[in-house]
Amino acid sequence: MIKVGIIGSTGYAGNELVRILLGHKDAQVVWYGSRSYIDQKYADVYRNMFQLVDDTCMDDNMEELADKVDVIFTATPQGLCASLVNEDILNKVKIIDLSADFRLKDVSIYEQWYKLEHKAPQYIEEAVYGLCEINRDKISSSTRIVANPGCYTTTSILTLYPCVKEGLINPDSIIIDAKSGTSGAGRGAKVANLFCEVNESMKAYGVGTHRHTPEIEEQLGYACNRNDLKLIFTPHLVPMNRGILVTAYANLTKDVTYEEVKAVYDKYYKDEYFVRVLDKDVCPETRWVEGSNFVDIGFKIEPRTNRLIMMGALDNLVKGAAGQAVQNMNIMFGLPENEGLQMVPLFP
Repeated sequence: MIKVGIIGSTGYAGNELVRILLGHKDAQVVWYGSRSYIDQKYADVYRNMFQLVDDTCMDDNMEELADKVDVIFTATPQGLCASLVNEDILNKVKIIDLSADFRLKDVSIYEQWYKLEHKAPQYIEEAVYGLCEINRDKISSSTRIVANPGCYTTTSILTLYPCVKEGLINPDSIIIDAKSGTSGAGRGAKVANLFCEVNESMKAYGVGTHRHTPEIEEQLGYACNRNDLKLIFTPHLVPMNRGILVTAYANLTKDVTYEEVKAVYDKYYKDEYFVRVLDKDVCPETRWVEGSNFVDIGFKIEPRTNRLIMMGALDNLVKGAAGQAVQNMNIMFGLPENEGLQMVPLFP
């Protein structure tokens, strides 16, 4: 049985980790970390856990936690994991970090976009970017740190990756329009997240400045062997609890048929349990992936402008955060990749 500790268990992603791991036959949560609710019963914070979780919330003492568990999930804001991790901890336990602390390989880019001084740059190079469908071979039993990708980045990269990798589209022409439910902004009290501020409205934010932009550029740059890739990424907030929908546009590099583009997606995803390439003329919708670890992908060729329109949808708290983190854990411990993650999407 894998013993699990969660730092940040009372955030939305942390609670989703708890929900998923309760159904995992090979894992047991033994540490519910939370700075905000120390010594309070976890089920009093999340009443959906009533009579399911009897534990109380502990602090985020990673040194003590490393002696008690096999893997630590850090579902925390940027900067915290890097400030806590050290060599002694990494020699005892595996870390799956849901923040951005170890996603970007250039520390100066991290510090520029996140406005933080990186506290553990010595571990950036060894950290593996945990996008399972692309980096599975790098995620292994010997991996000490996995940088779990963000929700916008997971959707964007998986939607675009095959076409970038195979040279079907011009990477310099990529425009990504992304929309997220409000849980992506976290559980903290913010005026911008109040019901009256969000309901019956839709807004773009972080226009030209959103910090997931360099993460998407870096990973798609690897796909086309470039370190200078630049693209446009614009996120939007929509009044729903969960879900990410990405619509991406790019210029085609040659005339292609539907069957040729479909063959490219099938080359990369036909054997991927969690990636569902939809049938012709079917567009992804967030409602068909809610509560699951699935990613739905579709595309349309726009011959009038010689562009490809690529679309992807996922649940930002599952495949965009906690589900992918558990998927990474399964790979790291040699378990079936879908263990604990075979949830059918919820509807309605």
